[in-house]
Amino acid sequence: MTADLLVIGGGVNGCGIARDAAGRGLDVHLVEQGDLAQATSSASTKLFHGGLRYLEHCEFRLVREALREREVLLGAMPHIARPLRFVLPHHEGLRPAWLLRLGLFLYDHLGGRKILPGTAVLDLRRDPAGRPLKDGFRRAFEYSDVWADDARLVVLNARDAADRGARIETRTRLVAARPEGGIWTSELEDAETGQRRSVTARALVNAAGPWVSEVLGARLGRAHPGRIRLVRGSHIVTRRLFDHDRAYIFQNGDGRIVFAIPYEDDFTCIGTTDVDQPDLAGGTACSAAEEAYLCAAVSDYLAREVTPADVVWRYAGVRPLDDAGTGAAQAATRDYRLDFGMAPAPLLSVFGGKITTYRRLAEAALGKLAPVFPGLSGAWTAGVPLPGGDFPHDGTPALAQALAAQAPWLAPRTARRMARAYGTLAAGVAGDAPGTGEEFGAGLTAREVDWLMDREWARTAEDILWRRSKLGLRIGAEGAARLARYMDNRRREEKAA
Repeated sequence: MTADLLVIGGGVNGCGIARDAAGRGLDVHLVEQGDLAQATSSASTKLFHGGLRYLEHCEFRLVREALREREVLLGAMPHIARPLRFVLPHHEGLRPAWLLRLGLFLYDHLGGRKILPGTAVLDLRRDPAGRPLKDGFRRAFEYSDVWADDARLVVLNARDAADRGARIETRTRLVAARPEGGIWTSELEDAETGQRRSVTARALVNAAGPWVSEVLGARLGRAHPGRIRLVRGSHIVTRRLFDHDRAYIFQNGDGRIVFAIPYEDDFTCIGTTDVDQPDLAGGTACSAAEEAYLCAAVSDYLAREVTPADVVWRYAGVRPLDDAGTGAAQAATRDYRLDFGMAPAPLLSVFGGKITTYRRLAEAALGKLAPVFPGLSGAWTAGVPLPGGDFPHDGTPALAQALAAQAPWLAPRTARRMARAYGTLAAGVAGDAPGTGEEFGAGLTAREVDWLMDREWARTAEDILWRRSKLGLRIGAEGAARLARYMDNRRREEKAA
């Protein structure tokens, strides 16, 4: 059987395109060589934002589109996204106050803001946001963006695509694809068994992220239509550095900015860097130099010094930026480009992009593919919630309270975490009676693990502890080992059945 669309890549762009296409009635098949969101799409700063600093590079179209998307996405996934206020201290000697005011004025008005509150001016000598800072900072600007769980964003797009008929296969690698009579014949390999098989599709979407060039050249035998610049962004996570629920955006003397964001209740996430990465052969990791840079950047502002000894976790991802290869990495555009051709068979390649604009990118991708599928229905995803997101944008606390009342055996922290992760589906995950299975720590039970394996493609302990959740910050080595054994046993039982 020939599918309509074969999507290569299980990151946010690939899963977003698969969801949009499946919702328009196309027969969609998506393959991912690792886990969903295993690379760049789980290594972001976890924000739906317009990109305040992109205004300095005159990327007004990108900022406008991203600002408009913040509230669209917030309404569609209120369980995994929530409004967040950012405090920008004015630093004498860096960007002048008038320039910050101008940028924030544009930020407030470019995107048709309706839900999020606008910019305010803070007296740091009186506002609680000033307490963690050094005494020299007296004034700040406060504005709004949206925090989002990037890895769950990807998984929920995949889940919705599958619910609409798409076939999602993880740990499945594209070995090669060739056009035959205007149809793509692709050879796929199961990463766990090594077994290979061929599938056919009327069109192919290359959404392989940092591997987009490799897929084009080594696996499709096609020339690259432009240049991809691989830029590493690294983050560090520390114990909580301040006791309020707002984030900071700090200016640095090198022209970059660094965020310090409340993270998983008890932690602070600090990032990001912009470092050119020549290739992907050696893997992706936060370097000691990047860690020191991020510690120094926040220590310039905070009253207490942050050192590498404070870091409890670090992560890094490679952004595949569409770029001419000149200038500093931080100046490379975060906009996306879609390259489409009909001959010798329909092929769409995705270059660049950011999580805030993934839904618009998917709409644009289906627009490019429309000539392949005459009569294709129109855009539909705006305002349609992701699984579990069918409740008001400010309704997560009430949802957590209702879950705690329905499942009183859950600790309040666990009920809150599950409401944030699963939304209106959380009650189904918790069940209607206390579970009798194994618990792995931090409220993670066998019942929830089964849900993640059965409905969210989790295959390993890492999939659950660092992507489906961030419970790896709380569950130690013993609990992680028990989880790995449980999941291994379940997979063996499934194969034997």
